[in-house]
Amino acid sequence: MFNPSAVYDGEYVHILYRAIGEDNVSRLGYARSRNGFDIDFRGELPVFEPDEDYLSTERSGVEDPRAVEIDGWYYITYVGASLYPASHPRPAFSFGAPWKTRVCIARTKDFQTFERTGIALPDLDDKDGVLFPGKVNGRYALIHRIFPDVWICFSDDMKTWYDDQVLFGLRPGKWDNDRLGAGAPPILTDRGWLELYHAVDENRVYRMGAVLLDLNDPTKILSRPDEPCLSPVEPYELNGLVPNVVFGCGVVEIGDRYIMYYGGADSVVGAASVDKRRFLAEL
Repeated sequence: MFNPSAVYDGEYVHILYRAIGEDNVSRLGYARSRNGFDIDFRGELPVFEPDEDYLSTERSGVEDPRAVEIDGWYYITYVGASLYPASHPRPAFSFGAPWKTRVCIARTKDFQTFERTGIALPDLDDKDGVLFPGKVNGRYALIHRIFPDVWICFSDDMKTWYDDQVLFGLRPGKWDNDRLGAGAPPILTDRGWLELYHAVDENRVYRMGAVLLDLNDPTKILSRPDEPCLSPVEPYELNGLVPNVVFGCGVVEIGDRYIMYYGGADSVVGAASVDKRRFLAEL
C-alpha cells in the first residue's frame, strides 16, 4: 500500500490509500486514525476499485487519491489508468506499457460509498490532480500535471475546466529537474496557499517540495524554496517496489503541526510532521 490521501474532520483522519493486488490492479483502501499516527481502523476490502462501466479509463486501476472537503462532501481526485492500443503514439511519460491516464473525480460522505462525477480533462494524458478545498474568487481550481510541468485550471461547476496554464516547471540543475507533480491538495494559510509537490531528478529520486501561491490569484507563485522539504532516507523509502521514493498525497493540520502522509518506495504508507509556524517561516 502507498500514496495515501488524508482529510481530518476534527475527530478522525480519514485515509484513502492505493494498493496493488495479485492481479496487478490498483484499488483504494480505507483506514482512519484519531491522533494522526495510530491506526484505529483499517478495512479488509477495498472501498473503491475500477468499475465495469468505466473500463476505458480505469481498466488498469485507480491510483493516487487526493481528498478535500467541499460543501459537506469529500471530493476525491484520482488517476484512472488504462492502456492505449499498440498503434497509438506512446505518451512522453510512459515507461514500458503505453499508459493512458486521466484525472478523475468522485465524491463520498462516508468513505464507503462513492459517486463518480466525471473526468476533469478527458482529452489529456494527465496525472496528479488536486482540488482546492472550496472556491477561489468564485471558481473551483484544480492543479494537475501535464508532463513534465505542473498546471492549473478553473471551473464554475467542477465539470468543465478552462483557463488551463502552466503553474510552475522544471528547474535545471536542481532536485526537481526531471518531472513534477502536485502532491497534497493546497492548504489555506494566512500567507497564501501552501502546495506540497513531488519531483524527480535525473537519478529517479522522488522528493517533496513546497510552493506558496497567492490567496486570491493562485496562478501567482509567492515562494518556491530551492531545497526539498522531505527526501528518502529511511530504509523503507530507499528500498521497495520503486526505490528512493517519498510521494505525498495528503496533509492535515492537527494542533500546531502539519502531518503529511506519503508513499515510501511504492511499498508502505508513512507519515511526517512539522511545526506549522516554523515550516511557513522558512518559505
